[in-house]
Amino acid sequence: VQLVESGGDLVQAGGSLRLSCAASGFPFSSSVMNWFRQAPGKEREFVAGISWSGGATYYADSVKGRFTISRDNAKNTFYLQMIGLKPEDTAVYYCNAPLPNHNYWGQGTQVAVSS
Repeated sequence: VQLVESGGDLVQAGGSLRLSCAASGFPFSSSVMNWFRQAPGKEREFVAGISWSGGATYYADSVKGRFTISRDNAKNTFYLQMIGLKPEDTAVYYCNAPLPNHNYWGQGTQVAVSS
């Protein structure tokens, strides 16, 4: 199983970014996928999740209305579109595949939002 995030960057408050996670080594198109984040000195927290079909999505209250999770099963990739970024969104963002045998994580991509 491999999960590779990309798209992190330094942006100003109010800006936008799109994170991508390329997945391989498991049946991506039948798997729930999630985004988590971890800010310095804080625990890793759930950000957003998406069902295997993309028909159901879930968000942390702190990002509702600003972040959108989506997936392209043909490309084995899922995304996190972030708009209206705030300094408190600064964190390392991780993609997550909660498979039956193991909970898999990517290496993370850094998002930094300046005020």
